[in-house]
Amino acid sequence: MSRTSKARKRKVVPPREARGPVPRPSTQRWVHWLVPVLIAFITVGAFLPTLHNQFVSWDDDQTFLNNPHYRGLGWPQVRWMWTTFHMGHYVPLAWMTLGLDYLLWGMKPFGYHLTSLLLHATNAVVFYLVALRILGVARSGPGERDKLGLVVSAAFTALLFALHPLRVESVAWATERRDVLSALFYLLTVLVYLRTCERGERGRGAYYWGAVALFACALLSKSMALSLPVVLLILDVYPLRRLGGSTGWWGEDARRVYLEKLPFVLLAAAVSAIAFMAQLSVHAAISLTQLSALGRLSVAVYGLSFYLWKMVLPVNLSPLYELGTVSPWAPPFLLSYGVVLALTALALACRRRVPGLPAAWLAYVVILLPVLGIFQSGPQIAADRYTYQAGLGWALLAGAALLSGWRRRPALVTGPVICVLLGLGALTWNQVHVWHDSGNLWAHALAIDPTSSIAHNNLGSALADQGKLPEAVEHYRQALQIKPDYAGAHSNWGVALADQGKLAEAIEHYRQALQIKPNHAGAHNNWGLALARQGRLAEAIEHYRQALQIKPDHAGAHNNLGNALADQGKLPEAVEHYRQALQIKPDYADVHSNWGVALADQGRLAEAIEHYRQALQIKPDYAGAHNSWGVALARQGRLAEAIEHYRRAVELRPNFEDATSNLVNTLLRIQMGSDKSLTKPDAALSRKGKKVE
Repeated sequence: MSRTSKARKRKVVPPREARGPVPRPSTQRWVHWLVPVLIAFITVGAFLPTLHNQFVSWDDDQTFLNNPHYRGLGWPQVRWMWTTFHMGHYVPLAWMTLGLDYLLWGMKPFGYHLTSLLLHATNAVVFYLVALRILGVARSGPGERDKLGLVVSAAFTALLFALHPLRVESVAWATERRDVLSALFYLLTVLVYLRTCERGERGRGAYYWGAVALFACALLSKSMALSLPVVLLILDVYPLRRLGGSTGWWGEDARRVYLEKLPFVLLAAAVSAIAFMAQLSVHAAISLTQLSALGRLSVAVYGLSFYLWKMVLPVNLSPLYELGTVSPWAPPFLLSYGVVLALTALALACRRRVPGLPAAWLAYVVILLPVLGIFQSGPQIAADRYTYQAGLGWALLAGAALLSGWRRRPALVTGPVICVLLGLGALTWNQVHVWHDSGNLWAHALAIDPTSSIAHNNLGSALADQGKLPEAVEHYRQALQIKPDYAGAHSNWGVALADQGKLAEAIEHYRQALQIKPNHAGAHNNWGLALARQGRLAEAIEHYRQALQIKPDHAGAHNNLGNALADQGKLPEAVEHYRQALQIKPDYADVHSNWGVALADQGRLAEAIEHYRQALQIKPDYAGAHNSWGVALARQGRLAEAIEHYRRAVELRPNFEDATSNLVNTLLRIQMGSDKSLTKPDAALSRKGKKVE
């Protein structure tokens, strides 16, 4: 072989390029986890004030304070969670997380808010991972700058979603645990589905069925997740391109894509039926006579426009945007029609140049469809919490825009991005404080909408709880000026008047409440209490019985009926009603105390003391139970122990006349060494009734 041919066979090795140090695997892992950790940290920081918030009088009372059924994870609690339609929802997995919170925190709001906040921070991290995949598929490009831009854009997408003030209602409102939990499973379903599509036909079975299982968990956390099968189809069209384009819409590959959605659709259909039954169970749906078909369409279009506006300018957010009177040709509705039509036309016109816009718009409409007012239930025309999942597509579109700008001039887009996130974080920080307590919440709602009858009524209740009865009455009066047929405001006004000793006026308001709403169990119960205070026990008992006919599980009415029967000397019947009240509400301290009084009247002092003990275990600051316990001890001759309970009662309630009198009399008995010198016997605690506002 010639030298020339040999030379041709030599392998030419190019000169080695100078490279920087190769990062160690541990360093790569550290960098890989740094961004998700920062996202979670920033999200928690923006929502940190929520940990100081209380339960509020906006369903939290029915969810937590007056609902013993969720407290724990024993078989009775779990069975209730998986069978209840409490407040018109079927959310067993959400209830289970709340049951776990109770085991960890008892009734401290801090723990419930902490769990919701951690779930929201986790959602932000999972959405970052979803955004990495979706933006990577939609806007793939070479180069290190593009890789960095992809990470930055995905992080911006996640933070834009997580820090937006529209998220506050879902995170800071303890009752809305179902939002953040359902969204976690929703996002995990999308993430696993994307992973399934990446694997193709090889080893996809486990991922696919994992996505189906996660979707089932999302549905069992909140039925609003039922839109996910359609959202997955939208992803199949863009950016995955598994439908349409070269694949077509009806070919073999397309049919396979449709077929794999079948389990998702079946699950969604089943949960839709359950959700419909849950709404029927509480008669929450508004009939066509109350809101016409055209009115429902107007409300739906208004909602689509309203949420877009709040996403762009998230100010004046409220816990309640009251429905009011719907006039389809009013200017706000006409403007909404124009916005929706214009955006639809723009999405269609840009479907080739900007395919992400029609995808985001369609996903937005599909996700909101169940809560847009077509099947109107509740007093609201819109609610911030409904945007929790509906905002995901727009955040992805904003992330794609950032990625496009980053490729051209990264320095130019960095400043505005930081400003946007800082602004959203500041607005969120302020909005979280709105949910601190009931008074703050409804004062804010009234500042946004002074014509809201519900906000006036609820602020009145919050003021009444603070003992500010004249101010409370003024808000009830305004609520009734706005909505004269508001039965709840009449009943609450009656309670405030009764607390002021104006029993005749209170009864008149209960009467009006029942004329408007004959099945108002609370008004019957409160009317009974007013009659009992007037000494008209027979009439009071009749109202308690009517309250129980309307609502057999009304623990307060059982307690009050027991008190009235005990005052008539019918102690065995009274005890039976106390027993039923405790079956409904095991942590009802008043019932234990009242039962103890009934037993003491029968001379069964040891049993009475046991009930006082249980009342104080439930409610350690219960001055009345301490006083009654002291009376029982004094009757047993255990005067030193009785004095300790009287003193504790007076410490807890300095103006407690019975406890003060008992303390003084018992000290005199000990000092004089003779029971004969006692001029006034120990006063037992009067039985405590339960008002319902």
